[in-house]
Amino acid sequence: MSYDPDNHEEMTRLRADKVAAIAKNLLPLEVNGDPEGDLLVLGWGGTYGAISSAVRNLQAEGFSVSSLHLRHLSPFPNDLGDVLERFKKVLVPELNMGQLSLLLRAKYLIDAVSYTKVQGQPFKVAELSKKILEQLQPT
Repeated sequence: MSYDPDNHEEMTRLRADKVAAIAKNLLPLEVNGDPEGDLLVLGWGGTYGAISSAVRNLQAEGFSVSSLHLRHLSPFPNDLGDVLERFKKVLVPELNMGQLSLLLRAKYLIDAVSYTKVQGQPFKVAELSKKILEQLQPT
């Protein structure tokens, strides 16, 4: 074991590079709906079902909304930034305090709208639909 500060820094950078290289092997992201538009609802984990249903219902009504479900958060997929840029707004429903939206804001410099729920219950399709419709209203 080495306690040399320069070696420690080099090994830390090497580990970070190895993690970042994983993104090269990830499949391209698949947006559910149009690949660009007014609103992207971006989720991960336990939000999948409610987001998919709410977005599908609103798409059937003619709204410009798409969804994307992330399976990899560290590292983010290489094409995530390109996908985010194609939408006017990004809504991030999370069953926590909004950690993903903070990461998206920091890494991609986008104004991700955080929508959190920390009650130990999943999102309901109706509550997500309401929030999506709020985001689609002209400002």
